[in-house]
Amino acid sequence: MKVLLFGGAGYIGTHVALAFQKRGDTVGIYDNFSSGLRDNIIPGSVVYEGDILNKDQLKAALADGWDAVVHLAAFKAAGESMTRPEKYSLNNITGSLNLITECVSAGVKGFVLSSSAAIYGEPTYLPIDEEHPKNPENYYGYTKLAIERHLEWYDKLKDLRFAALRYFNAAGYDSNGDMMGLENSPANLIPVVMEAAVGKRDTLQIFGDDYDTKDGTGVRDYVHVTDLAEGHVMAVDYILANDESITVNLGSESGLSVLEILQESRKVSGREIPANFVGRRAGDPAKLVATSKKANDILGWYPKYSSLESIIKSTWDVYKKNFNL
Repeated sequence: MKVLLFGGAGYIGTHVALAFQKRGDTVGIYDNFSSGLRDNIIPGSVVYEGDILNKDQLKAALADGWDAVVHLAAFKAAGESMTRPEKYSLNNITGSLNLITECVSAGVKGFVLSSSAAIYGEPTYLPIDEEHPKNPENYYGYTKLAIERHLEWYDKLKDLRFAALRYFNAAGYDSNGDMMGLENSPANLIPVVMEAAVGKRDTLQIFGDDYDTKDGTGVRDYVHVTDLAEGHVMAVDYILANDESITVNLGSESGLSVLEILQESRKVSGREIPANFVGRRAGDPAKLVATSKKANDILGWYPKYSSLESIIKSTWDVYKKNFNL
């Protein structure tokens, strides 16, 4: 199979590429390298340097003939999306429409979207399933929901089969050490904790200590990036084999608080990791936990590596090596 990954040099993208390559597929990487990591691209990948806003570059890459594409080329910082919505509308919505349109023109049959649990907003019940109301509390989540809606229409009108994979919080690193590159300017909690652990940040800021949760800090569903990568492989296989579009959650089905992440990171790293509480961020729900039953039933997908210990240890191993500790 030939699979082209847009945003394939990013943190999640490189793990997805690894999963496809391990089973012998031909993998293409399309990235503008604004945050993607050249060092993590596995030898043998077909590499295109381009932007999803550039239709000519998209046409040229897709003209090489691909069975499926995986779309991971989106800005993803929820806080930033609330202050710079124009940045997110241009890249995440306009860029995605460019990509979808060019995939149809090129005859691509399968399209996998890196979607997000951010489309749900504040939960009205837990755990969140795929039928939960969609009321994003940040603009980033809105952009992901908008892309899903566009794909639903292209499925009906142009027979573009898609899988929308609604991630919760991607975390961890490949346990074999095949992925060693660090994210540029990370915004997610665990890499920020690690930067505080290695001294790259003076302190960890914890946004809010008065949520209605077990310890007052926000609770999220963390899923190991290797589990996510396997979900992409399964999703491509499913939509091509069944000629059917699907939308599924990919989560660990358990919630971890900010303080639990911090405490485990201190334990694993043996470092103090200074932290202080600050005010809540706009658009942050108190708790998000998934049910992945639909993915279990349809794809046979289960999170195998998503324990707190596995996530923190695999992440600390990479930071420790990168900072020569």
